[in-house]
Amino acid sequence: MGWTDILRVARLRRKPNSRNNGRHNRDVEPVLELNRATLVRGGVRVLHELSLVIRPGEHTAILGPNGAGKSSLIRMLTLEDRPRRADNGTPPLRLFGRETWDVTELRTRLGVVTGDLDMTFGLGTSGGRVSGGDVALSGFLGSHGVFSHHDVTAAMREQAGAALARVDALHLAAKPMNEMSAGERRRVLIARALVTRPDALLLDEPTTGLDLVARHRFMESVRRLVHEGTTLILVTHHVEEIIPETARVVLLRGGRIAYDGAPAVTLTRERLQEVFGGDLHVVHTGGYYHVRVGGE
Repeated sequence: MGWTDILRVARLRRKPNSRNNGRHNRDVEPVLELNRATLVRGGVRVLHELSLVIRPGEHTAILGPNGAGKSSLIRMLTLEDRPRRADNGTPPLRLFGRETWDVTELRTRLGVVTGDLDMTFGLGTSGGRVSGGDVALSGFLGSHGVFSHHDVTAAMREQAGAALARVDALHLAAKPMNEMSAGERRRVLIARALVTRPDALLLDEPTTGLDLVARHRFMESVRRLVHEGTTLILVTHHVEEIIPETARVVLLRGGRIAYDGAPAVTLTRERLQEVFGGDLHVVHTGGYYHVRVGGE
């Protein structure tokens, strides 16, 4: 079955996933549990006793300036770095109720798209000349492309087409990644993260490099994903990336949680000025928050 057939099947089968429907489900294990999690890198404490619980359907934005600890937090959530164990033996980090994970298995529950992945995908193996369809397929394989030794089934190709459809990227199945725009690359990388149908999606500053129109279109596609049942964890320093469906915002400063609450409570002028510094003015319109530097 070629990509033309796969795309036709994906279009016919494109239906929303209604699980969770954006509502909190307290009868299942949390997506994420941090219990006084402390991370030390190079002898320096970069995260200080973070405590945070995110439940299914509780779409969460983690916001902070450069140097607040966002990248370190991502490395901890993706198990690249491990937090220090508490003296009382309590696990500092649980994902989907478990402390121990095989990373490959975890990717079937938590999809991840980071800026580093965007910048480096396929460069070491094919110079970035990977089709959008193969980018999506590679989510099954844990690779940066599809190669001759990989055993790819028709079902995997069908799921890759469905994942591309979910982010409006079916038309990119045959296009090489090194010829895509920044927005197109983000879409196919999200499709790669979605191909295993994970319960949650971790996005790191997803609209960096996108113009205003591309940013809006991209975030609208993310909104559709959350309405289909995927729990979103957004890590960013751009307030404008926080979608209206966001249930809570966590403000990071100096490796600590400064504030944690609903957007209306955390995204105030006073609190953002305290975390980011400077004279800021906050506007809430169309469900999105916008920040302008320079007061009223």
